[in-house]
Amino acid sequence: MKSRDKRPFYVLYEDNHLLIVNKAAGILVQGDHTKDKPLVELCRDYVREKYNKPGNVFMGLVHRLDRPVSGIVVLAKTSKALERMNKLFHDRKVQKTYWAITKYKPRQLKKFKDQATLTHWLKKDGVKNTVTAYDEETEGAPKAELSLRVLGKLNDHFLLEIKPKTGRPHQIRAQLGAIKTPIKGDLKYGFTSANVDKSINLHARKLYFMHPVKKEPLEIIAPVPETDFWEQFLGLETVKVKDKDIDTKF
Repeated sequence: MKSRDKRPFYVLYEDNHLLIVNKAAGILVQGDHTKDKPLVELCRDYVREKYNKPGNVFMGLVHRLDRPVSGIVVLAKTSKALERMNKLFHDRKVQKTYWAITKYKPRQLKKFKDQATLTHWLKKDGVKNTVTAYDEETEGAPKAELSLRVLGKLNDHFLLEIKPKTGRPHQIRAQLGAIKTPIKGDLKYGFTSANVDKSINLHARKLYFMHPVKKEPLEIIAPVPETDFWEQFLGLETVKVKDKDIDTKF
């Protein structure tokens, strides 16, 4: 199963205010101790080259994705857009949808017709860069919630649709690990083997929000990574509900 596109990102949406890209797994979003060139700098180079802009280029990071995760990242091209997008995320006015591939079906879904809400309290270990999910309120651990449902099963793997209600570090990874349903390839949260490219099968699939300047609704959909393994799951996006086909759009 070979990857057919090695670009670190490609543009999903761009105007004078925002740059929204589809990040490849393995690309840092923001610089760290590895000194690898992060997405923010790559996007700054893109704007500088495309518009022939000398000197410094403003590029504000609105939110983050973990390095092994693929999908949508929003960046702001002006300080005004950055401030307004930060507020939209803070006020939970951005609808986020992720796809995750797991080896097992979450046991919580068996009782609720393939849909459920998970609630945990997450505590981060900054030294190990891991998060522990607790079932009960715990000191120093903020509350985390997400909803999930099964879109389907293919070749002994399940495709889950996940909509976080909060935005905690490693939230989806930690919560799925806590219910013994780790994401494929995610050794840090309980999966038994790594993916060859060190990615994990978690993809930031969709975002929906009101444009912070234009005040128009904006829906962004990120194609899955161009690998045979990911693309085989695309047929599961339309699912059966009460004997009727519905699309999984917001």
